[in-house]
Amino acid sequence: MSFEKAKNHLTEYNLQSKIMQFEVSSATVKEAAVAVGCKEAEIAKTLSFIIGESPILIVVAGDCKIDNGKYKARFSTKAKMIAFEDVERLVGHAVGGVCPFGINDGVRVYLDSSLKRFQKVYPACGSSNSAVEMTLSQLEQASRFEEWIDVCKIAL
Repeated sequence: MSFEKAKNHLTEYNLQSKIMQFEVSSATVKEAAVAVGCKEAEIAKTLSFIIGESPILIVVAGDCKIDNGKYKARFSTKAKMIAFEDVERLVGHAVGGVCPFGINDGVRVYLDSSLKRFQKVYPACGSSNSAVEMTLSQLEQASRFEEWIDVCKIAL
């Protein structure tokens, strides 16, 4: 169901031919990079946070993590990830397949500047065994993002 929602959303942008489904899991950055055949950094992981009562998504490069100081400076609150059991209800996709496509109404999407290093990135497509190949321009369009932000650091 979640995969179909993401696929239908991407079809609106003529990106259905870029969707990949795998026989293996792509739920983690490492698994996704192996399944896709790319660097882990090129996986565009979508992180789910809650600000007050509002869920937000931040799409970041696979080799990055949230920098708590930058996050607090940007959103004026501490970074609080959505609880595992609440992600699907609040966002529209389960953990392992969270992506900014076909999400619930009212969920704001941000793109982190860590992605700007790449020509192409590979976000999930609503399931734990899918991805979609996209340029940054396609990601901007299809994600209906609010803005580019800088809230990450490379995880060593």
